Amino acid sequence: MEQLTIRNNTDLQQFETTVEGHTALIAYELFPGGIAYVHTEVPEALEGRGIAGQLAKYVLEYARENHLKVKPLCPYVNAYMKRHPEYNDLL
Repeated sequence: MEQLTIRNNTDLQQFETTVEGHTALIAYELFPGGIAYVHTEVPEALEGRGIAGQLAKYVLEYARENHLKVKPLCPYVNAYMKRHPEYNDLL
């Protein structure tokens, strides 16, 4: 699995990575004491490479490190959290 460079684009409120000229992202909205992940987007050219999973793990670790509660409004992040109960404490 390729190692991604993920950055927090605070202007657009999204965590993003660019691979082969395509940008994959998880968009978020902040709320008092927490962060809501609202949308995951991986371009078709990048599908099937585990990029969404790496992004999801990154954003959940970000929430943990910054002591933020998580609202997984995005269906992908919600499903990821169900498969990885070690993040349940963030809910």
